[in-house]
Amino acid sequence: MASLERTAYPRLNHRLSERDLHNYYSLTDEENIFIRNNANGQKGQLTLAVMLKTRQHLQYFPPLTNLPKNIRRFLAGSLKLPETTSIVDEGNLKKSRSRYRQAVRSYLDCGLYSGKGQKLIEPLIVTAAHTMSDPADLINVAIGELSNENIELPAFSTLDRLVARLRQQVHEELYVKITVSLSGHQRIALENLLIVEENESLTGFARMKETPGPPTLTHVRKWVDRLTSLESLIDPNPFLIDISHTKVRQFAAEAHAYSISDIRGITTTKRRHTLLICLLQQVQSSTRDELVDMFLRRMRRTRANAQEALKTLQEKHRKIEEKLIGVLGQVLDHARLDEGNETFGYQVRSVFDDQGGIEALNAELKSVSAYHNDNYLPLLWPIHSNHRSVLLNLLELLPIKSATRNRTIMDALNFVLENRHARRNYFEASIDLGFASYRWREFVTVRVGKEIVLDRRALEVCVLTHVARALEGLDLYVEGSSAYADYRTQLLSGAECEARLQDYCETTGIPPNGVEFVKSLKEELTKLSSKVDNSFPKNSGLSIDQNGVPHLKRLSAKPVPDGFDEFRKAVRDRMPERHLLDILKHVHHWVPYTRHFGPPSGSDPKISNPLLKYLFTVFGYGCNLGPTQTARHSPEAINRHILGRLNSSHINGNKLELSSEDITDEYLQFELPKRWGKGNVAIADGTHIELRENTLSGEKHIRYGSYGGIAYHHISDTYIAMFCNFISCGVWEAVYILDGLLQNKSELNPDTLHADTHGQSEPVFGLAHLLGIKLFPRMRNWNDVIFYRPDKTSKYEHIDSLFRATIDWNLIEQHWPDMMQVVLSIQAGKVLPSMLLKKLNSQNRSNTLYRVFRELGRVMRTLFLLRYISEPEFRHSIRAETTKIEAFHDFMDWIGFGGPVIKSGDPVEQAKQLKYMDLVSNAIMLHNVVDLTNVLTSMAADGYKINKEYLECLSPYMREHILRFGKWMVDMDEKPPSWDLKHLPNAA
Repeated sequence: MASLERTAYPRLNHRLSERDLHNYYSLTDEENIFIRNNANGQKGQLTLAVMLKTRQHLQYFPPLTNLPKNIRRFLAGSLKLPETTSIVDEGNLKKSRSRYRQAVRSYLDCGLYSGKGQKLIEPLIVTAAHTMSDPADLINVAIGELSNENIELPAFSTLDRLVARLRQQVHEELYVKITVSLSGHQRIALENLLIVEENESLTGFARMKETPGPPTLTHVRKWVDRLTSLESLIDPNPFLIDISHTKVRQFAAEAHAYSISDIRGITTTKRRHTLLICLLQQVQSSTRDELVDMFLRRMRRTRANAQEALKTLQEKHRKIEEKLIGVLGQVLDHARLDEGNETFGYQVRSVFDDQGGIEALNAELKSVSAYHNDNYLPLLWPIHSNHRSVLLNLLELLPIKSATRNRTIMDALNFVLENRHARRNYFEASIDLGFASYRWREFVTVRVGKEIVLDRRALEVCVLTHVARALEGLDLYVEGSSAYADYRTQLLSGAECEARLQDYCETTGIPPNGVEFVKSLKEELTKLSSKVDNSFPKNSGLSIDQNGVPHLKRLSAKPVPDGFDEFRKAVRDRMPERHLLDILKHVHHWVPYTRHFGPPSGSDPKISNPLLKYLFTVFGYGCNLGPTQTARHSPEAINRHILGRLNSSHINGNKLELSSEDITDEYLQFELPKRWGKGNVAIADGTHIELRENTLSGEKHIRYGSYGGIAYHHISDTYIAMFCNFISCGVWEAVYILDGLLQNKSELNPDTLHADTHGQSEPVFGLAHLLGIKLFPRMRNWNDVIFYRPDKTSKYEHIDSLFRATIDWNLIEQHWPDMMQVVLSIQAGKVLPSMLLKKLNSQNRSNTLYRVFRELGRVMRTLFLLRYISEPEFRHSIRAETTKIEAFHDFMDWIGFGGPVIKSGDPVEQAKQLKYMDLVSNAIMLHNVVDLTNVLTSMAADGYKINKEYLECLSPYMREHILRFGKWMVDMDEKPPSWDLKHLPNAA
């Protein structure tokens, strides 16, 4: 059975707002005529009006015995009937209901489900069941089709039974299709996953669900062995041909959520084997991803350690440098004496001899000069050599392929792997090093006698470093991977892009071809540059010094309105005291957000009192208490095993996002949030989250100086949390800045995005513009950024020194179709912006896609900077919005009172932890808005003056009235235990 609340099946809302009543229940003139022609008397007309409008709104005739009073009153007013008018009595209603229904159906020209409805939706449900698994989603497909065809919805139970039957039928077909070709040996291998083998402590099924540790040599070896073992079981891919990826992922998630007793308890062998095959495929893929992550982390750590070693050497070499400078000084002193060549030569040799001789000085000179210009390359090998064999084993195991036509780096990698056991120091210079920089090529190539050769050790370090960069930039991919798959296969084809292009351009206002696109941007840049130049004398905030460096005066903070402090105190004094658990309970009463939780099969939970247990799960994980501590202070019905099971089986990241979006949509119905923002602006920023030092996703962050990851949040200008990503330290935050807007499914639809300096780069500006997003970051180092002229002939009287380069318009025009293929693929949900932005990074400068997005980004960033330096109000608005997310981070710290450290080592659980916190934060904000609305209403009734400026200065992050820990009670009448005995009994 699917829960009614988890579907889109329409229901009467007893808390309809005035706007909702007008939207859904207003009567047109034609409807008024229809009602008066088909019903007699006031009660009859009101009853027919109710049946007509509820049928239009809900798509079926609901029972009228529980009709919300505000609907009856609103329709009575629309019909100009007395407010006290009631609908026809139940006894009389039975006589006229059939006639009224027939009249409404005829008026709306709608069909009956009993006619063609079931035949219409059955094939759609069957088709959808091949990609969807949750019964609620399948019911929603049926509802959508019936609505489109204007067919009356049947009872929910009818749809539920139909979906259950068809879903089971499709699943049985899939089970047979996936398992029919399994050999007897393969079936035994799958069954062996469910038993504990000899000399093992865990089942293979349990080991498949293990999470990776930090990229130490021990863990890398363990994960290499893990992938080897997984691949030796069976190859799942031949069994999953023609099975949709979403279905494989759903079956795998279902298997992952099961305990060993659950999966053993599956009675049908076909289903059990299907789940195990899907899980095996997903685990193999994730293990490859994790091995790539480990490789990248090891290579980053090698580079960081080499740079640290370089700093240490530079400190040690300072004395040698001073000595060599002294030697040079003495030589120059003798040169000034003009003593003749023979005498000068004798004196110079004497200086050298005094300092240890020419050979010693030459050795010191080489040791110092080898590391000039921060050259840490010679220091890489000693660090890399300690773990080279493990990394080479890893690279041999991974099926790495090239995503470009240029195969030089793959040829070099294959050469290194083939010669990994070579003992000679040099190779012939037969390897094309075109993928490497000039410094790297100079480091790898050496002269031995008259021959130019390749240093074996330097070549290996060089190739592995560039393999790591290419994997990060998606120029290389891993076959059978997920995060490092071939991005090209996920882009729309040319024909698919052509079909979508015109509509997309009309929606976003982007010109439909490269010529017009470039023309419009060039005109905009030319016009704005001239405008800023002409207004420069009046711009008191901007000055340009003699060196051409621009400076902006610091903006003064917006003053707090007079009397606001007294107003805020009065509000706080009236805010009712709340317990945090009560807040979660109250919000659920208004918005049943746990409707998305449930078993992986999609059916209703079969546990007793599920709502209570879900609330404690959200509270325990959302406040970072964990299941053990939460259970210790909870009712007897709650224990850590139940909380852990619900978290792992009933709740995942997607379900938490859907729950937060439900609360967000309810939050947006209130007037107060509209005083804080229009809802069209989002703010993104990252904050450091501490982790235990045994996780793959954690690193020591240079900026924060501690071990952990980054919680990258997107919030609305109305303060509500929209989306959160958990990313590793060291990853450029701008890569993930656009994901939050595109993955947000709430009623918020921001088109403007604020961030800090780390949330922008030239390619991000370019991609954001094509996605219809205005990127307005707060940039601390804005005056170090290059301004670009529209063309070389553009000259400006006042601000000419700001412009240091010119836009390459031909590059943008020529590759406009390539950019639009990327953008349309993102818009279609094929890829995330972060995947493409990983490719569009500064280490991929030779990539054409990078260069064209960078060029477009230069246009957009110059336009932004011109506004930034010329419009004080623009700068004010950016600062005002970005301070909201700083307050949000502080609010989240308060919510996570269970501790600052995320204890789980599983990257999936770490991301889930943040989504729990978002859910709790949004619940608090909704409850605060409800309480604030009531408080402000009561204050106004008491004659308190409330002006607009006061409301704008309030915030839903208020928490002084909330008791996070509940309320502790002490029973003073209870007597303490006796302590008459002070001595222990005699011990043997």
